[in-house]
Amino acid sequence: MGKYTLPEVPYAYDALEPHIDARTMEIHHTKHHQAYTNGLNDAWDKLPPSIQSKDLLDVLGNMNGVPEAVRGAINFHGGGYDNHRLFWNNMRANGGGQPGGAVADAIKKAFGDFNGFKEQFSAKTTAIQGSGWGWLVFNPKSKNVEYKSMPNQTSPRTEGLVPLLGLDVWEHAYYLKYQNKRADYVTAWWNVVNWDEVDKRYSKTI
Repeated sequence: MGKYTLPEVPYAYDALEPHIDARTMEIHHTKHHQAYTNGLNDAWDKLPPSIQSKDLLDVLGNMNGVPEAVRGAINFHGGGYDNHRLFWNNMRANGGGQPGGAVADAIKKAFGDFNGFKEQFSAKTTAIQGSGWGWLVFNPKSKNVEYKSMPNQTSPRTEGLVPLLGLDVWEHAYYLKYQNKRADYVTAWWNVVNWDEVDKRYSKTI
């Protein structure tokens, strides 16, 4: 047994239908997230004991401290592991709508209004070249929320940012249902966003 195990999805695979189909959810979780989990544990075994004793979030936040020989694997698999456990929890059945609480105020401050944020997030995330993620993040330096796109599985934590809401636009996240229509997937995803979870995560940063 490695240090990290595959986190459970907090709802049935078909709970997000029709926006995200059950078969995609099952494959995404049991195959892709499991692969990141396995890769993370393999890479973790190659870390020096002084780093193995730390939590993954601390390691992602200080990648310069990771030996170069294993840094790429920790970045990819560690980022993939953490990104996906956030992803599952940031969705729910009967989600969507507009945010409330402190995160709603933060979005209004940073983007003018929710619709402006949603349009920017959707456009920039749809336009990501290749595989990657679109994120709403909290920047501890500016004390504001921001949009940030990240390539492949690289975590925003590697740039000192706190991930709040992320959208996976790797093809395995949507191709069975949407094929090459990434924009349709992005539009549908807004219907399952768990804003209560996002607000809870944001509230821990302030």
